[in-house]
Amino acid sequence: MNPYITLVLLFSLFLGTIITLSSNHWLLAWIGLELNTLAIIPLMSKTHHPRATEATTKYFMTQSVASALLLFATMLIAWHTGEWTIINMQASAPTFMLTIALMIKLAVAPFHLWLPDVIQGLNLTTCLILLTWQKLAPLTLLIQISSQTNSTLIIFLGTLSLFFGGWGGLNQPHLRKIMAFSSISHLGWMIIVVLYSPNLAQLNLMMYLLMTSSLFLMMMTLKVINMNKTASSWMKNFPLFSTMTITLMSLGGLPPMSGFLPKWMILEELIKQNMTPLATLAIISTLLSLFFYLRLSYITSLTTSPSPLNSKLMWRLKSNLNPIIPSMIILSIMLLPISPSITNLL
Repeated sequence: MNPYITLVLLFSLFLGTIITLSSNHWLLAWIGLELNTLAIIPLMSKTHHPRATEATTKYFMTQSVASALLLFATMLIAWHTGEWTIINMQASAPTFMLTIALMIKLAVAPFHLWLPDVIQGLNLTTCLILLTWQKLAPLTLLIQISSQTNSTLIIFLGTLSLFFGGWGGLNQPHLRKIMAFSSISHLGWMIIVVLYSPNLAQLNLMMYLLMTSSLFLMMMTLKVINMNKTASSWMKNFPLFSTMTITLMSLGGLPPMSGFLPKWMILEELIKQNMTPLATLAIISTLLSLFFYLRLSYITSLTTSPSPLNSKLMWRLKSNLNPIIPSMIILSIMLLPISPSITNLL
């Protein structure tokens, strides 16, 4: 793809999210979401592979349905209230439709089935954009309307996401699908706490973006897309390979890594709100997610894949390490000691 076209598409992605984040008007927010969708579609299909074309088509159809439902719901809200302001939502049925539309865009269970299939057909760079940047605008809208939505629906969908994200990644050999189900599970954590503490949901979002971005950058450097290639990647860059295992543990929420911090604070907030059964279900679902992270770490660090002798000379080859990766790895692993400062900011 022409670099100028790529630059325009990336700028459109940035602009669409900024428009949605800064808007107080439903029509402007919808325009930002549509600009995001239309900008990422050429990036998804640029490889000209049938699998990429299939993934792009699935993504376009799903996002079109969600956008149409969102626009219809906002029109009904404007009809009932007489204005397009985001914070003024008094009708229950349009608010329900709007919540469902945002859940479809975020790939929250049970509207999550499109995400693993779409992710499997994309390259790692586009997967990184889809699992990180594309979550910002819909989740921001959901946080803004969370106080006016049905709390039972939000908690139910969040709990479903926790379990579907855990169960779905158990038998996946492909790293991209594992990261897709990890995204579904982390979204469940954000959604169950958004009613009680939006600041904690934002903290969980920032930690998820940080850990997912660092892990994808390591995957792009090591050029791994499945477990077999991951198991033999120790011959390419052993220090980066070792830190990838630790980052996986942080993504699973294992103490004392950074990923434990938002889960710990969310569980504490749920217990304060007398939601102990929900906190217990969240802990059980975390064990499911932690299982496939541990399995992936076991394959990568405690086993040696069968390989010919001359492949062990791959360490002699120069690997272009992105200078951003070390700092992101440090933040993904070592933020827990400064947790008192983070809690004071919240």
